[in-house]
Amino acid sequence: MNRDDLRYYVEDLGTFPAGTAERPAWQHIGHVDELVQDALPALGPNYRQAAAQVAMHRTAVVADSAELTGPVILGPGCRVGPGAILRGGVWADQDVTVGPHSEIKGSIVFAGSTAAHRNYVGDSIIGRAVNLEAGTVLANHFNERDDKNIYVLVSGRAVATGLVKFGAILGDGCRIGANAVTSPGTLLLPRTVVPRLALIDQLVTASG
Repeated sequence: MNRDDLRYYVEDLGTFPAGTAERPAWQHIGHVDELVQDALPALGPNYRQAAAQVAMHRTAVVADSAELTGPVILGPGCRVGPGAILRGGVWADQDVTVGPHSEIKGSIVFAGSTAAHRNYVGDSIIGRAVNLEAGTVLANHFNERDDKNIYVLVSGRAVATGLVKFGAILGDGCRIGANAVTSPGTLLLPRTVVPRLALIDQLVTASG
């Protein structure tokens, strides 16, 4: 299986809100809002519409102070804490936790994953049972560069994604330590552990 295949990072795509087309995993990024919009009409009777283009399972729990701007889908058992923000297209599988004051933007989050508190997840795909400790940032844009284009490191080779907004793809079971930062275009294999306070910049590491 190629390392640009989403199944390389997420073993079970059975609940993914779109077909697994033969395209690089990161090509789903930037289209998450469309994927979620397309999935909304097909939701079963256990989902209710909480706001325009916002649907949540009857067992999902959302704090009153959380802000959900559609399209957003929250699966069974999801929990969204006080002050959390979900926007720009978010699909959360079952038992996903978005902690207090965390922000999820334009992202897909698979079952059992947790963004503890004060996390930022931008334009990313989070596999199953991933844990982000407090303060983790999945940066999605090169603010400091004139060239905003994002590349990924695949088999030791820099590959253009055609994107200027792309955070990370975190494989199943990844553990990201508190206050760690991943640079745009980070790809982490399943069960990768990132230490607290770490900066992950795969292209810099490879060229260094």
